Amino acid sequence: MKKLFTIAAVLLIAGQGWSQIPDPVSWKFTSKKTGDKTYEVRLTATIQPGWHLYSQVQPEDAIAIPTGIKFNANPLIVLDKKVKEIGKMEKFHDEKLQLSANQYSGKVDFVQVVKLKASAKTNLSGSVEYQTCDDKKCLPPKTVNFSVAVH
Repeated sequence: MKKLFTIAAVLLIAGQGWSQIPDPVSWKFTSKKTGDKTYEVRLTATIQPGWHLYSQVQPEDAIAIPTGIKFNANPLIVLDKKVKEIGKMEKFHDEKLQLSANQYSGKVDFVQVVKLKASAKTNLSGSVEYQTCDDKKCLPPKTVNFSVAVH
């Protein structure tokens, strides 16, 4: 019951002031050739001071929404392994509320290795869903669409 109350409080706080606060995360989407028909697609989040962006993997007692990345199907591209996170992960724990989070401050790169099935110009597109919080509030989840040239 305590956890349910905490979730409700966070969601209530999240709705307050949303229209006055610009998005504290800016995104940059790039690709770099790393081998024959192999590329690194990099989704870079730059996070304003005081704010946090959450890892794709969260502890059991987390209430933050993990960052989720979806790639649209492309018959010319094969995704190689899982999306890797490059940044300094902070393992946050609030003893009073009994909540934890795996989070990033400042900057984090989400990197997906892709392989082309043929030598061709194409794009990898998709979306990133994420949530940001500071020490006082959490903003509602946001989705950003992207398309990156891979050639």
